[in-house]
Amino acid sequence: RVEAHPPGEILVEAFGCEVDDRFIASYANHLRTSGQKCVWINLEYLSAEAFVQRCHGLPSPVTYGPGKGLVKHFFYPGFTLGTGGLLREPGLMERRAAFNRDAWLAQFDTGCTKEHQPNTSVRHPRVVSLFCYEPAMIGPMLDTLAQDNTPTQLLVTAGRSKVAVQNVIKSKNAIKPNWNNGNKLSISYLPLLSQADFEHLLWCCDLNFVRGEDSLVRAIWSGQPFVWQIYPQDDAAHVPKLEAFIAWLGAPASLHQCMQAWNAPSPAGTATGFLPLKDLPEWQQCTQLARARLLSQNDLVSQLLDFVQKTH
Repeated sequence: RVEAHPPGEILVEAFGCEVDDRFIASYANHLRTSGQKCVWINLEYLSAEAFVQRCHGLPSPVTYGPGKGLVKHFFYPGFTLGTGGLLREPGLMERRAAFNRDAWLAQFDTGCTKEHQPNTSVRHPRVVSLFCYEPAMIGPMLDTLAQDNTPTQLLVTAGRSKVAVQNVIKSKNAIKPNWNNGNKLSISYLPLLSQADFEHLLWCCDLNFVRGEDSLVRAIWSGQPFVWQIYPQDDAAHVPKLEAFIAWLGAPASLHQCMQAWNAPSPAGTATGFLPLKDLPEWQQCTQLARARLLSQNDLVSQLLDFVQKTH
């Protein structure tokens, strides 16, 4: 029963998921009868859009329902000073610096299901990870890697990424069976990874394709080049959000164009122009400069605790 669990001093309502009315009613009654002070946080989605800095920390009085008369406060994660920052656990950069890339890759090589795999080690000159929804540009991405002079190992995460790649390869094999004739592209399907091993995957790779907000943040902390697929929305509300992030990142023109194409609803380029692999060093420099800016700011948890102390 809700009543058996008196509310604490901090209530966090996250990502637009409203708290059950029964809990709010019990919560409001407890505050009235006990005189206890409480901070109600409305933890919002991550965005680089300008409104985040304007709205971060603002009060939001509750005007109806069982919580009427109480006050929520907006707390926006973000990339700039004046926002709530990003999740970053203590010691992250030290763990990153001490990580053994070759040992991790060798460990997972034996547990992968493989396709287009020549008789070579997993430690190719280039290693790329793929964690995506179903982007229309998977085909051109595979073509780019297959046609490049540098051999590439593509590590595909379990779930939607694996299904999407296998569907594209099935179609490509039916139309042009020799599309990977030089065996420059090797594909390994990873098992389900723990959060720690997903982090290690990002650290290992020379290029990471990531999706959603959490993996975007971890890709930045990795310091490696990345291409982000934002969660697509039917009303295209994700497009301004994507552009705002690219602007904050200070992405080179080729990375900007690649992210636009990767997020397009239909194929938006060719293999030769979509993914300019020669630009990866410039993309990595961009990521590392962005990471340095973020490391100079307090992390989300520290800022949240500080906000609660000041508001309580």
